[in-house]
Amino acid sequence: MAPAPAPVPAAPTAPVRAAAPAPVPAPVPAGATGHFLLPSGAPVQLPSHPQPHAPAGPLAVLLIGPAGAGKTTVARHWAERRPTPTAHISLDDVREWVQSGFANPQSGWNNASEAQYRLARRTCGFACRNYLANGISCIIDDAVFPDRPAIGLGGWKRHIGPGMIPVVLLPSLDSVLSRNARRSGNRRLSDEEVARIHGRMAGWYNSGLPIIDNSHLDVAATAAELDRVILARLMGIPVR
Repeated sequence: MAPAPAPVPAAPTAPVRAAAPAPVPAPVPAGATGHFLLPSGAPVQLPSHPQPHAPAGPLAVLLIGPAGAGKTTVARHWAERRPTPTAHISLDDVREWVQSGFANPQSGWNNASEAQYRLARRTCGFACRNYLANGISCIIDDAVFPDRPAIGLGGWKRHIGPGMIPVVLLPSLDSVLSRNARRSGNRRLSDEEVARIHGRMAGWYNSGLPIIDNSHLDVAATAAELDRVILARLMGIPVR
């Protein structure tokens, strides 16, 4: 009788690995709503060094100019035609939200008119930061005087941040007088007041801020020049 064949050894089996534990979902951070984390409304910051291309992200622009410079019209036109969401705020409009008890600066600059100006500026700054935090650029227009530090450019930088881009719109006196003559209501000033304001704005020539003389430019051409100036500032290129 033939001997029985030797048993074939069984193939070794691979050890069974324990299943990895399911990841624990991260806690929802404060300020989150659903799946969307709301950004903080921190002031906009300057880029750390000149950029070869304009940095992405929302912009904060302050368009400065005397009465009759056309800054509100230019700012609105510029905001309406940008390829990205952009808001426009006019400080004069915000200041005139006060109905009863409005301290009209044309009746004299006093504690009441200065207090209402400061309040309007804070309101504009808060709205601008809120727009920026939600990815919307913002341009504000205001007649900021270079010789009034208490209500000047420094206040805007405090409310919006050092990354704010100030640009001065400064046409000739004849141009602002002509534009003022076409105004009506409390936005129209006397020729003497227009000339006084225009003269005080001359102090911006020594400030280092970019200045656009739009005496012979229409609104579209002025907005295009504003684009050029802003791009140069963002890229760290001196503006001529």
